[in-house]
Amino acid sequence: MNSLKGKVAVVAGSTRGAGRAIAVMLGAAGATVYCTGRSVRGNPSDLNRPETIEETAEMVTARGGTGIAVRVDHTVEDEVKALFERVKEEQNGGLDVLVNDIWGGEKLTQWDTPFWEHSLSNGLLMQQRAVHSHMITSYYGSPLMVARKEGLIIEVTDGIDYRYRGNLYYSLAKISVIHLAASMAEELKPHNVTALAVTPGFLRSEEMLDYFGVKADNWQDAVHSGLPHAEHFIESETPYFLGQGVAALAADPSVSSKGGKVLASWHLSDEYGFSDVDGRKPHWGKYAKKHGLIYADE
Repeated sequence: MNSLKGKVAVVAGSTRGAGRAIAVMLGAAGATVYCTGRSVRGNPSDLNRPETIEETAEMVTARGGTGIAVRVDHTVEDEVKALFERVKEEQNGGLDVLVNDIWGGEKLTQWDTPFWEHSLSNGLLMQQRAVHSHMITSYYGSPLMVARKEGLIIEVTDGIDYRYRGNLYYSLAKISVIHLAASMAEELKPHNVTALAVTPGFLRSEEMLDYFGVKADNWQDAVHSGLPHAEHFIESETPYFLGQGVAALAADPSVSSKGGKVLASWHLSDEYGFSDVDGRKPHWGKYAKKHGLIYADE
């Protein structure tokens, strides 16, 4: 449980979902985790969700790490620059793990709409929030790692390859960060810094539970909701499934061998031998392939 004791992480976009779980699991392994995002107590983002970065930081600390909440809009360069200046000052230049999980496109994607009928402004804003933010964050975070000749940058995406994901703007955002990880891996490799991408399967996030009208303890009832894709929710996973995988990667002394790759939660579970926090071992790759869904495993 102390495999990351003394390590410093920044989880950008850790207000909820996979980002929150990643932060918490890094904390459970003993890390100091800067939890960043736009939603703070009394001032939520335009997504108007109840979760806050303060809650995430408190969860990190409760699990044995040190959680530090910092409000940052990762599309604003000055705010990102100030974040890493603070990390550098407070941690004596140390930054071991940077996770880019910023998304913010939940209300911007118009499914079943061809790109020329989709809101162009929403499509472009999605790229700003989900791609440009990652680029800005890596730009200011990576020099701390390069200076010390060690570190790990993780891009969180949706899917393991470049296939179409049901909407042009959504696909572009999710595929772009896969290539961002691959490109960063090449340029960072001479400096002993690793970059890679990870993806969950069908994520049982707070927002998805709300969408299906269920709670964490009765989530299986969602399959009877009659909503689109509800039947596939049976193979869903908690955000902590991927969170455990990221913590395992951060503690792996051979992680550099995975530079530039896209690793799914189910791949990481198979390799590192962990189960989801509910005791299950969902394998979205095999399930998707069996049912002819996109994101099928190779």
